Amino acid sequence: MGRKQTKKVIFENITVLDAGAKGVSVAKAPEGQVIFIPNVVPGDVVDVQTFKKRKAYYEGKAIKFHELSSHRVEPVCEHFGVCGGCKWQNMKYEQQLFYKNQEVFNHLKRIGKIELPDFEPILGSEKQFFYRNKMEFGFSNQRWLTEDEIKSDDDLGNRNALGFHIPKMWDKILDISKCHLQEDPSNAIRNEIKRFAVANDLPFFDARNHEGLLRTLMIRTASTGEIMVLVQFFKENKTQRELLLNHIAEQFPQITSLQYVINGKANDTLYDQDIKLFKGRDYILEEMEGLHFSINAKSFYQTNSDQAYELYKVTREFAGLTGNETVYDLYTGTGTIAQFVSKKAKKVIGVEAVPEAIADAKENAKRNEIKNCEFYVGDMKNVFNDTFIAQHGKPDVIITDPPRDGMHKDVVEMLLKTGAPKIVYVSCNSATQARDLALMDERYKVTRVRPVDMFPQTHHVENVVLLELR
Repeated sequence: MGRKQTKKVIFENITVLDAGAKGVSVAKAPEGQVIFIPNVVPGDVVDVQTFKKRKAYYEGKAIKFHELSSHRVEPVCEHFGVCGGCKWQNMKYEQQLFYKNQEVFNHLKRIGKIELPDFEPILGSEKQFFYRNKMEFGFSNQRWLTEDEIKSDDDLGNRNALGFHIPKMWDKILDISKCHLQEDPSNAIRNEIKRFAVANDLPFFDARNHEGLLRTLMIRTASTGEIMVLVQFFKENKTQRELLLNHIAEQFPQITSLQYVINGKANDTLYDQDIKLFKGRDYILEEMEGLHFSINAKSFYQTNSDQAYELYKVTREFAGLTGNETVYDLYTGTGTIAQFVSKKAKKVIGVEAVPEAIADAKENAKRNEIKNCEFYVGDMKNVFNDTFIAQHGKPDVIITDPPRDGMHKDVVEMLLKTGAPKIVYVSCNSATQARDLALMDERYKVTRVRPVDMFPQTHHVENVVLLELR
């Protein structure tokens, strides 16, 4: 017996109703089941071929368009639909904002089941393209081939690629010629590195056989104009490594920080790696309201610098500081929010689990001559306790900006126990934020909500909530 085949059903003249989770749109089958369809826009009328069936839903793809939605726009990127990033590039920006806002509202209402004030208007991003300050690309000797290429009789020649992983394909890389996410010279640097590597027979990484030389490329840019380039090699080959790095330095003298890493382990994460400086200095500087933040290869920094400034302004406004407050900044990262609000507070206490981030935070506070910020390392659920509060004083305002999973329940319990008059909760995942708000509902009332769009052309959205003691 072979594998059981899922029967492929075709539904005709289906109207796309809504934008769903993870950038996939939603329609209804004639019998009422939900159909998830990528690369369509609410308002499109399409024929759908399904390729997966579950009890309550189908997954499918549009094979024919009968009517195009009025919310549609022509995607600007030649890689749209294959690359897997920027899934909403075919939707007008004001509609993207509408669906982002709706997602936050639905999460807070359905998961949180709490009383909500009227939302303040979602804050859109002035830049809708070229807004990211950090991009990571993979090298591969097995370039992803499009359906057209596979069908053609052309000699596919060189299979080397420098670009993005195809979704759900860990070993396949789509070669990117122009990405619309990071400002120039990002595209020029990536394309020149690829051209030079191919011309000089530098071996691209083979993920299946674990061999090759060139593994990944990271480019970071700052609003100050500074640029960091980091090349990850799978093994050391001094001659080839120096050939490439010298060429990059020569072609792009504007690079502030040129670094490399030799990483022979199974995965390509950098956090446990020894990063070497080849030229320049080992960090770049970002600037915000006169404050300077150093960003090294491992630093976490909001990936949209301009919009991070807008997000922090909303956070500071919600906190309503007068200059007399003790502020706790939980999950402080490299202390950007802490330092950003410090001039309007009496003192700010930042807590973060990553030691390197706290080292950065202290370094930045020194650089910015900020005297009223203190930073502590530790896992939030272990550090943030009665002893900590007895030591640092009861907070008047708590700012919390946890990772996607939201806050650990012990941290939520401690927040309730501490009873700070105001809590500003910044979240990049309104579903886990809603869960946490429900847990806090007994003591805290949500008085302000404002979503902020950090990532145009994608479904991601940040949300800022003000909670006040009942």
